[in-house]
Amino acid sequence: MTEHDSSTQDPDRAPARPPVADRAAFEAEVARLRLREKAHTREGDAIAAARRRLPMVEVDATLELSGADGPVTLLDAFEGRRQLIAYYFMWHEGHEAADQCEGCTWVTNQVRELGFLYSRDITYAVFCQGPYEESRRYRDFMGWEMPWYSALPSNDELLTGRQVGSMHIVCYLREGDRVYETYWTTLRGVEVMDYDYALLDLTVYGRQELWEDSPSGWPQTMDAPPRSTPCAPTAARSRSGHVSRRAAPTT
Repeated sequence: MTEHDSSTQDPDRAPARPPVADRAAFEAEVARLRLREKAHTREGDAIAAARRRLPMVEVDATLELSGADGPVTLLDAFEGRRQLIAYYFMWHEGHEAADQCEGCTWVTNQVRELGFLYSRDITYAVFCQGPYEESRRYRDFMGWEMPWYSALPSNDELLTGRQVGSMHIVCYLREGDRVYETYWTTLRGVEVMDYDYALLDLTVYGRQELWEDSPSGWPQTMDAPPRSTPCAPTAARSRSGHVSRRAAPTT
């Protein structure tokens, strides 16, 4: 193998690239990495199994949300299905579309086809943490069609013990007219909704973000506020006439 090429971040120069190897050497390195990938997959399976064994906590099924036809309850948001996945969308009230949370916009834009979730008796809905009419216009602008509610009437109760206003995924289970919370995650946990990052992680240059551990000379120009605090209003995406930036991960 040859040494890694080196280059600067000068846009007029080609970025560095991996060393060149013959097919046998390349396949040997892939095989070594595949062992780690398989271990990672099995650990993910084990974590998912542990997640399925968590206890659950009852939530007031009558907590109010705002929908297209006015007030509804948390129970109503299940749409008759047994489970509900709710994404709590950050909102900057009074700001234009280009100034809404780009992180929430990014992950929400990944969720398009819900039929497979429905086949597992799961409803997916966005619980926006802003006024219904104002946020609904943003949903329509983005072309999203998933169920959309405002969580404002009950946000503090729904996210009790957590950072209200921040991004969350919360999973619920319904038994008759009673509702239970079974899992929640935030910050980098919401990356489970995204496939762009999963694909980028397969490429030689990765996500091209400053936090990544990459060889010298690799392009790393994407910078953004960390997820550890609610993101300030920033340009959401090119649809709004701006270039999208991604948030640097924190655990």
